[in-house]
Amino acid sequence: MGKNKLSKFADMATYPNVFQYTFSTLQNGGFPLKGKWKTDYFRNDNPVVLELGCGKGEYTVGLAQFYPEKNFIGIDIKGARMWSGARQALSENLTNVAFLRTHIELIRHFFAENEVSEIWITFPDPQMSKINKRLTSTRFMNTYSQILADKGVIHLKTDSNFLYIYTKAMIEENGLAALADTDDLYRSGTNDKVLNIQTFYEQQWRSRGLSIKYIRFLCPRKDNWTEPDIEIEKDEYRSFGRDAQL
Repeated sequence: MGKNKLSKFADMATYPNVFQYTFSTLQNGGFPLKGKWKTDYFRNDNPVVLELGCGKGEYTVGLAQFYPEKNFIGIDIKGARMWSGARQALSENLTNVAFLRTHIELIRHFFAENEVSEIWITFPDPQMSKINKRLTSTRFMNTYSQILADKGVIHLKTDSNFLYIYTKAMIEENGLAALADTDDLYRSGTNDKVLNIQTFYEQQWRSRGLSIKYIRFLCPRKDNWTEPDIEIEKDEYRSFGRDAQL
């Protein structure tokens, strides 16, 4: 591990807005803020909003700046990236921001039923060969539904046509209510300042001429989720890797 990463990890260990818990710690004692994020950390009764796979935290911080009446938590396993957003939030004294370093599969260990109002999924790996790893798969939808409040909302913003089509099929197959849907966000005429927040990866994809897709939909509590039976053409450019030049 490089010195720069080690320095960032050392910083994050001292940041009051960053939480890092190992799985063994969760098994032995649980997470003390589960069900208590509003009362014991944010100290208000405002809605809790998550950004999954937050990366450098651009969306988490941007949302917090726009909506001081909501609480935002960025979640990612890559601590060196998260450092940027956590540091910015502290420097700007954003008291409605926190960061959680963990695997997304474990989020039920950190949030109680009905504790979360919205979830943002921004530019995840589409996992074209691994359904159970897609962040909009029914496996994850079931997890999200356990922590989302009634009429909880999920936002997906992606460059991947594959993931966009898959998610639309998943929504239809499970009878979910789509609140917004566009396959070319920046040509759709929207002037929503929130949708115009751009992450590091989004800037990369837009610079290469890729259109940005956006879907907003409701995620109700369901006992049975059904995977869509659909063949989808894969994104060819993904074969170059996320950091490759086209």
